[in-house]
Amino acid sequence: MSFPSDTPPPRAEHHPAARSAVQDKAPVRGPGSQHNLFDAQPAREPDALLALVRRHQAEREAILQDLGLHGPEPELDAFATHLAREADAPYAMVDIFGATQQFFGLHTPGTDSDLPAVGRSMPLDHGFCPEVVAFKKPLSLWDVYANPQYAGNVVVDVIGIRRYVGAPLIIRSVAVGTLCFLDREPRHVNTARASLDLIKQKAAELSSHLSRRATIRP
Repeated sequence: MSFPSDTPPPRAEHHPAARSAVQDKAPVRGPGSQHNLFDAQPAREPDALLALVRRHQAEREAILQDLGLHGPEPELDAFATHLAREADAPYAMVDIFGATQQFFGLHTPGTDSDLPAVGRSMPLDHGFCPEVVAFKKPLSLWDVYANPQYAGNVVVDVIGIRRYVGAPLIIRSVAVGTLCFLDREPRHVNTARASLDLIKQKAAELSSHLSRRATIRP
């Protein structure tokens, strides 16, 4: 699998729950870090969104078993790094959904950065990826504060996330997780569509690559 670093971002739609967003995790300071800012955050009560996420968990686990995908991999870290460079974002994740969100691919700033550090996992009800998995639709938030529905998310309080762009990783018609990038700085609304096109292209590329590992089709 190739990770071209010089490819310019390609130039979406409305997410069912994002009226002001363009339609169609959780960083760590070092990939090996075990410190997790979310350890002290109480999990929220299960809701309708989490019920949608969990509905396909058995299928998700069977697919991950077929893919031989059981934890973080250098190749997925590299994919996240190239995505972060193309998106000009400090964080990028390959977020796989199990009992928690697990970042099998991760790009974060180095240990000399003053950006917040967390571990490779995050509670299932935190962040914006659960919505992407539940509805199997990309989501581009150029400024989280522009929509009260998203501004109250725990990742805004704990990490200070202002920009989120994510797309589902779909294999056998099941969203096994997401590919996403995040930033603590908002962007102009005019960048939202280009960001969404980029994440859709990269998520499709990664889904196809993962599918080939088990000689199955997405």
